[in-house]
Amino acid sequence: MIEADPKANLLRYLQDARDALLWKLEGLGEYDVRRPLTPTGTNLLGLVKHVAGVELGYFGDTFGRPFFKEERPAWWYTEDAEPNADMWATADESREEIVGLYRQAWEHADGTIARLPLDATGHVPWWPEERREVTLHHILVRVIADTQRHAGHADIVRELIDGTAGLSKASDSLPTGDRAWWENHRRRLERVAREAGEA
Repeated sequence: MIEADPKANLLRYLQDARDALLWKLEGLGEYDVRRPLTPTGTNLLGLVKHVAGVELGYFGDTFGRPFFKEERPAWWYTEDAEPNADMWATADESREEIVGLYRQAWEHADGTIARLPLDATGHVPWWPEERREVTLHHILVRVIADTQRHAGHADIVRELIDGTAGLSKASDSLPTGDRAWWENHRRRLERVAREAGEA
């Protein structure tokens, strides 16, 4: 079925990415959701914290609907924030708090999206002056791309933790294969990579 409402279509893709990202936390303990698994420290809970901030900023401040009415958290996008502070959770920040903030960000963003037409203009305060003026459509596409990118990061991080991989809880969109099949597949790819590297 073709979606007649372009805004609803965009929102569906955004929600798919949101759901995929949160699914990657399911069934893991506190250590594993915070565990840095890349040289730059990428971790599951940090990815959720980051995208919460992305939605609150782009669908809030950009369109004159700031989420934080008074004091913003120390990790928020300011000149005083520690570099990369939005990409990891402190020991004092619970998973429930961060996931809850992300769900509040969805509600706030969805409110902005519902109230404004796709051609509504906003201003991104942290972008260079000559690029600050944007449309809701532009921001929706940007946030979808960013969230999907981070959902992909989360997919890889989760696979490194316990082997769980795939697009969503309902459909992993991976070929069917047991553990032995995947081990053989990986060995084959390793062999092909070595052959190509030696050529």
